[in-house]
Amino acid sequence: MSARDKIHLPVKNALVKDGWTITHDPYTLRYEEVTVQVDLAAERLLAAERGEEKIAIEIKGFRGLSPVHDMEEALGQYQIYATFMEDLAPTRKLYLAIPDFVYSDLFSQKAFQRIMRRNALNLVTVNLESEEVVEWIES
Repeated sequence: MSARDKIHLPVKNALVKDGWTITHDPYTLRYEEVTVQVDLAAERLLAAERGEEKIAIEIKGFRGLSPVHDMEEALGQYQIYATFMEDLAPTRKLYLAIPDFVYSDLFSQKAFQRIMRRNALNLVTVNLESEEVVEWIES
C-alpha cells in the first residue's frame, strides 16, 4: 500500500460529516494485470426512489515544492483510476479531494482551471481545520 497523504484523516472525517459512509480505505481496483489503490470509497443513500450514490476519492495535499509537479502526479493518478473505473465501477464517480486553500490559491488560476476543464476533473474541497466539505465541483 502506498503512503497516505497527510490530510487523509481530515478528508475522511469531512466526508463522514457530510453524510457519507466510508466503504473502502483504500479502494482497490484490479484491471487485468494492474492493481491500483484509490484513497477512499464511500456511499450515501439518496431519496428512496434514487437509490445510492457512490464515489471514489483520491486525496492530494499539494504540499510539494512545485504545484505543477503536484498537479502532474494527481492528474496522472486521476486519469488512470477514471479509466479503470469506467469498466470496473461505472456507477461510482471519481473525485480529487484537496484542501480549500489549495483550491482558492492554485485551482482558481486560469492554467489550473484549463487543466480541470480539459481533463473533466471532479473536485471536493475540504476545510482541514473544521474537517468539513466546503464545495463539490463537478466537471
